[in-house]
Amino acid sequence: MRSHSPLILAAATLPLAVMGSLAAAQSEGADPSIDANAIEAATYDGGPLPEGQSALTAKVQVLLDRANISPGIVDGWKGGMSSSAIHAFEVREGLTADGVMDQAVWDALGGNAAAPITSTYTVTEEDHARIGGPLPDDYAEMAKMDWLHYTSVSEKLAEDFHMDQEFLEALNPGSNFAPGSTITVVQPAEDATGEVADIEIDKSSQRLIARDASGAIIANYPVAIGSEQTPSPSGNVEVEAIAIEPTYSYNPDLNFQQGDNDEFLTIPPGPNGPVGLVWIDLSKPTYGIHGTPEPASLFTAQSHGCVRMTNWDALELAHMVSAGTTVRFVE
Repeated sequence: MRSHSPLILAAATLPLAVMGSLAAAQSEGADPSIDANAIEAATYDGGPLPEGQSALTAKVQVLLDRANISPGIVDGWKGGMSSSAIHAFEVREGLTADGVMDQAVWDALGGNAAAPITSTYTVTEEDHARIGGPLPDDYAEMAKMDWLHYTSVSEKLAEDFHMDQEFLEALNPGSNFAPGSTITVVQPAEDATGEVADIEIDKSSQRLIARDASGAIIANYPVAIGSEQTPSPSGNVEVEAIAIEPTYSYNPDLNFQQGDNDEFLTIPPGPNGPVGLVWIDLSKPTYGIHGTPEPASLFTAQSHGCVRMTNWDALELAHMVSAGTTVRFVE
């Protein structure tokens, strides 16, 4: 497997003044009244999405996902990723683009005629494969491992169904997610398909727009980008290579200082590796588009210049791009 040395995520979290902080909302804990019945019964009665966490927001997030406008994680929280996804959907559909839920958005999403939002899933033995205990934070300790595994079955299943892990666990109180257990999940979209000819990274909205050769939008995703101190690239670059389950080459001379590590390290692959499950190599050296072990952090943290996505969004995109695809960074 080819290894890479990207500039990646900062440790500090940075709240978004316009979009609001998901982290602040999520610290309040999940609402136990939100269950499958509440999500299915949720309907839109006007006005913006409810403050905090709600069954309606969870339903809208799933509908956006099905429309190939990724909300990032499905968690029921009103926040930056939901607002940016609504805005992206409005732009694509030619609606008034303000990022605020309204009747036109609900109707265009097919909210009143939507197929069931939730479903049941039976946990399998395969779901328990390659699950391990807590992972070290130190890169030197990571480098001694073979695979940076999921640390729980609920973490793995949450990613499978595009959900926040705490939200999945709240929908299934008391479940130990053992093989044979029946759990409640949401039903997101099947993976988008097509050939992506052009990728636009809109820095102001923190969205990645994937278009085909005709200019039609295939999919739109939330991303984390660089800060003013460690910015993402500007202008146009190209995709050079795509790696699934990549290793990560840590070079303190090129990257940031991690702990006391001052030597080159090869970090093994895995969903909880520094670049998640995907690395899309860009023609600007050390920069790429990649996954993340912390999908809820996309709108509350900035990178050291690379473009971060949820693992599932990055995997979907990776199967639609090829070497030579143009990537445009828009200021």
